[in-house]
Amino acid sequence: MKYLVTGGAGYVGGVVAAHLLEAGHDVTVLDDLSTGFRAGVPDGAAFVEGRVQDAARHLDPSFDGVLHFAAFSQVGESVARPEKYWDNNVGGTMALLAAMREAGVRRLVFSSTAATYGEPVSTPVTETDPTVPTSPYGASKLAVDHMIGGEAAAHGLAAASLRYFNVAGAYGRYGERHDPESHLIPLVLQVALGRRASVSVYGDDYPTPDGTCVRDYIHVADLAEAHLLAMDAVTPGEHLICNLGNGNGFSVREVVETVREVTGHPVPEVMAARRPGDPAVLVASAARAHERLGWKPSRADLAGIVEDAWAFARREGTGA
Repeated sequence: MKYLVTGGAGYVGGVVAAHLLEAGHDVTVLDDLSTGFRAGVPDGAAFVEGRVQDAARHLDPSFDGVLHFAAFSQVGESVARPEKYWDNNVGGTMALLAAMREAGVRRLVFSSTAATYGEPVSTPVTETDPTVPTSPYGASKLAVDHMIGGEAAAHGLAAASLRYFNVAGAYGRYGERHDPESHLIPLVLQVALGRRASVSVYGDDYPTPDGTCVRDYIHVADLAEAHLLAMDAVTPGEHLICNLGNGNGFSVREVVETVREVTGHPVPEVMAARRPGDPAVLVASAARAHERLGWKPSRADLAGIVEDAWAFARREGTGA
């Protein structure tokens, strides 16, 4: 098959593009490199530097589908600059859907997010739970989910929205290169590498076993495999929404302690106040993904996730 991967120079998009190539597909990556990196584009993929709004210049009937990762994803920035998120995440997807319609490309897998749910009403979170996002980022992704649903119903698009929880780990030379970094595991690894003095723990009085927040971490390679399965699972006119997660949670302190064990380095902690809007527990039910996609994560061990991320972080530090 021939696929366009928007945002394929980013963390998740790059790993998915690599998996597509390994499966024998023809891949074109479209990325403006505003948050992605040229080094994140897999060898063997054609690369086009441009915004997702430019998709009409590059899509034609020879493509079999699109995997869409081209979004801004910083929650804090979305609060300060909501217009940036509406323009790119919503406006960009609207342009992409129009380009797909014009070219007759009728299959789409969209990188959605658990941020569409906002504060969870129960744990584990299911796809039927209320969607009440608490940031413009989450709201923009939910708006796109609604947009895709309408496109599927009106124009026969076969589409899946995959709502991730906490993506982590690395896949060979493909890993997290966010700037600024906001994800816990790479932040703690930066402390182990000596690039940060300490890691901040935001609140230790939550109703959890050790008082710190609990999150569901999914290995980026497991995530990539779900995208390939989703592309084949959907039918014309269908918009499938699936949560992706391990179904198990790890606390902030468990992550920090696992990094200490894996790296052999001390990781000083600094206590900080709770962050507004941080739920105590955020864990996914991936039962629908298991049922509809035949997907089940095979890299659910936290130590294994951290080991892969640590290998990537050290490789990046040496330029190897």
